[in-house]
Amino acid sequence: MADWAVGETSAVDEVDALAGDAFPVALRAAIRASGLSLDRIQYRLRARGLTISVTALSYWQSGRRRPERPESLSALKHLEEVLGVESGSLTALLGPPRPRGRAQRAPAAISMDALWDNKDQLGPLLSRMDLASDTALTRISQHDRVEIAADRGEHSIKVRQVLRSEQDGADRWISLYDVARPGNPLPRIVPLQSCQLGRVAKDPEAGLIVAELLFDRPLARGETVIMEYEVASDGPPYPRNDDVFCRRFRLPTRDYVIEMRFDPADPPSYCHQVATPAEDVSASARREMVVDASGHTHAVALGFGPGTFAVAWGWHD
Repeated sequence: MADWAVGETSAVDEVDALAGDAFPVALRAAIRASGLSLDRIQYRLRARGLTISVTALSYWQSGRRRPERPESLSALKHLEEVLGVESGSLTALLGPPRPRGRAQRAPAAISMDALWDNKDQLGPLLSRMDLASDTALTRISQHDRVEIAADRGEHSIKVRQVLRSEQDGADRWISLYDVARPGNPLPRIVPLQSCQLGRVAKDPEAGLIVAELLFDRPLARGETVIMEYEVASDGPPYPRNDDVFCRRFRLPTRDYVIEMRFDPADPPSYCHQVATPAEDVSASARREMVVDASGHTHAVALGFGPGTFAVAWGWHD
């Protein structure tokens, strides 16, 4: 299923832009005309003492969100200068503030297989699951811990989620996993907290596994659950799955954290994150990730989804 730019913005900083809004159209045109990448724009804004993430810039130009808070509106004035457009020309396109809170338009859910390349193989596996609870669950937070073994294979992924039920009776989470290299051994889905394993469907040739994680009891409307599970590979040797981890979000997640842990004696030569909104793949944003001396790196995404959040790494040897 997936680190967007390190969390310098959030869903409460900007509200969703309406389809066809003139602001993102004008902003995209100004960015193209400037010849600057989002990373370079962020760098120039930072030189002016402004902290605006690549994520925020990407969201603004895609129309997914727009600047609303005073800090964002102030940054927009500097952005106009960086892009070389007339002062106030972008700000004037924003119009009045839009409603906040639960009444604002929520992004529509996309189908569970929409973000997967191998949906033809995934569909039959999903058909064996009870999917009724999925859209009733608000994704409050998700924390992934990905451990890469000393042999550079994928040792494990530990997942911690906080979910809230929006109706009575939601009783399960559906976990999907793709080994990236068909033919690699499939991992085990291991419940750790507040859940137990239900039905499991596998397609070893396609490298896919789908599992139901049943809550300890059905949730009442408004009730939350903190669940944990692990995607564990057998080894050593541990399977090497293209040196990429991708989390796919069919619905927004308020708070997403991904940690990567490598062998300190063999850190990767490079590591970066790529976040892609489902509605506009051209708005994909990339950011380098620094691996520290202990072999650890992380990233945070706030208010992300639907879309994919990937981390890629590798060695030059």
